[in-house]
Amino acid sequence: MPPETVLAFDTSAAHCAAALLLPDGRVLNRLEPMEKGQAERLMPLLEELLAEGGIGWGDLTRLGVGTGPGNFTGVRISVAAARGLALGLGIPAIGVTRLEALAHGLPRPLLVAEDARRGEAYVQGFGLPGLETARLMSASALPDAPHVTGSALPDALPPALPLAEAIAHIAASRSPDARPAPFYLRGADAATPSDPAPVILP
Repeated sequence: MPPETVLAFDTSAAHCAAALLLPDGRVLNRLEPMEKGQAERLMPLLEELLAEGGIGWGDLTRLGVGTGPGNFTGVRISVAAARGLALGLGIPAIGVTRLEALAHGLPRPLLVAEDARRGEAYVQGFGLPGLETARLMSASALPDAPHVTGSALPDALPPALPLAEAIAHIAASRSPDARPAPFYLRGADAATPSDPAPVILP
């Protein structure tokens, strides 16, 4: 199979992150820290990255998108953009969790423990029996592991690659399956409206 041309992006935290994986082996990375405004910045950022790589939207063969866990709205921004682009371009979009991306390229067995705030951590084990399923745990009760990465513990291994680049590499190697969907381990912070939903007339 010819090399893939992959555009990957993530807005699951206080950033807009994107990477472009090109068939000639080049990888272009962008990371812009931001607390808000990802919805307005994401598409211009992606267009800038394509221009830097000297290609257009029609040259892409697949998309990679970070599906969380993370900021509820941020995850939805990226996933919605990936699904819309995939439909318009006629190419697959592959969802990659933040925990998978952080683990990419690091030694196994490995525990990923990412700060989830409120004294909790998003946790997933790779090559650790019983911990393969991602979960939300108390940050003070994390299990021992030979190698640890993520922001929930001091002295953890740094990621092998920038987040969006790791998403791009995983997306390039993964068979397309279902459309990407948000991956949440915690409910939204926003309260459910107390008013009843409006009636939709036929």
